[in-house]
Amino acid sequence: MQQNPVLEMTMRRQKGEIVGMYSACSANRYVLEAVMERALETGTYALIEATANQVNQFGGYTGMKPADFVVFVMGIAKDVGLPMRQLVLGGDHLGPLVWQNEPEGPAMEKAEELIKQYVLAGYSKIHVDTSMLLASDDKAARLSDNTIAQRAARLVSAAEAAYWEYSETTGRHAGEAVPLAYVIGSEVPVPGGARENEDSVSVTAPEQLHATMEAFERHFKENGLTNAYNRVAGIVVQPGVEFADASIVEYDRQKALPLRDALRGYPGLVFEGHSTDYQTREKLKEMVADDIAILKVGPALTYALRQGLFALECIESEILHHQGGAQSRFRETLERVMLSKPEYWEKFYHGNEHERYLKRRFSFSDRCRYYMTEKDIVDSISILVGNINNADIPISLLEQYMPIQYRHLREGRILMCAETLLKDCVKTYIDDYLYAIAPCPLL
Repeated sequence: MQQNPVLEMTMRRQKGEIVGMYSACSANRYVLEAVMERALETGTYALIEATANQVNQFGGYTGMKPADFVVFVMGIAKDVGLPMRQLVLGGDHLGPLVWQNEPEGPAMEKAEELIKQYVLAGYSKIHVDTSMLLASDDKAARLSDNTIAQRAARLVSAAEAAYWEYSETTGRHAGEAVPLAYVIGSEVPVPGGARENEDSVSVTAPEQLHATMEAFERHFKENGLTNAYNRVAGIVVQPGVEFADASIVEYDRQKALPLRDALRGYPGLVFEGHSTDYQTREKLKEMVADDIAILKVGPALTYALRQGLFALECIESEILHHQGGAQSRFRETLERVMLSKPEYWEKFYHGNEHERYLKRRFSFSDRCRYYMTEKDIVDSISILVGNINNADIPISLLEQYMPIQYRHLREGRILMCAETLLKDCVKTYIDDYLYAIAPCPLL
């Protein structure tokens, strides 16, 4: 049987190695190319995850079903030259996240189909998330660990059944496919970051960790899922990190120490850190040392891409100022499209008109990512990339708007190419994670 790289990582930690993995949660091609290129260059795994609202059986906001996303990602891997053995696919927040406004019955039925499709498509890291209230739940009370674990066991049963079906349909003998690694939890940060700026967040209490583990173990075993429980690699908690529009709550290892000590009563288990975006590389390294060994990042990567696009547009404007020719007007196009379809940002960006204008452009939450596949924006980026690649750009102009990429160009690490410059912006953030999880070559 092939080993699951996530489970292999936890085994290495049990032997005393301080290793980890970072998980890129994105469906953006530039981001995914950057992730895979770095994995190829460093000999590490590219762990790529799709979230339930991005990719589901109805298409999600990307328009892709789980199998479509696999084809999309594998196509990029082929273009980049990344061997399939270095690619790990995961499903994030798999549960009734998208159907919170429905009663438990129909919401959980949809969640079962969701997780089944992910497993049948070949995803091997499965984050089961049933922590959200549904329409039939008491809105005045916290969802109990018992209910969360009971619903999670139901979804894991569906995932395990789909795994055996996947083994057979791929021509493998039963059990020869890469085993599923599960991530569970009852205190799960909201996907995409907080909706309000905060100075601090409460770290999950050790007693909450114990209560969660007890409930999940009991319900898994009552449902005949002991083998699956033994493949639980991680638990999602709140280790004290978060970000919002203009704030970042940094990791404080002293506050997280009691939680870390509590985890050590569960050999083979690590924490999965959500909302680790924008933590410094030293803070990320501390987190890995403190058993937060799976680091999830998403909005920061598309934020970096958007930052690069804005910088390239500034260069484009300077170059074409006296030359004429069609300009991309990327920022103007992005603003127009976001205003025409406000459903992805208006409930998240608060304040007066000017404040919301600034957030649409510069928020750490980066709701811009929901619009990058819109035709007008794709066309605008295409014009921008073409204008940059067809221009003779003075390196002094590059230094003005993209000083980090200027240095990398001077060092011979990159070329003066729009696509390369954009991906290098993303890789700057990726490198913080690679620094944190090092040494972590192919497991």
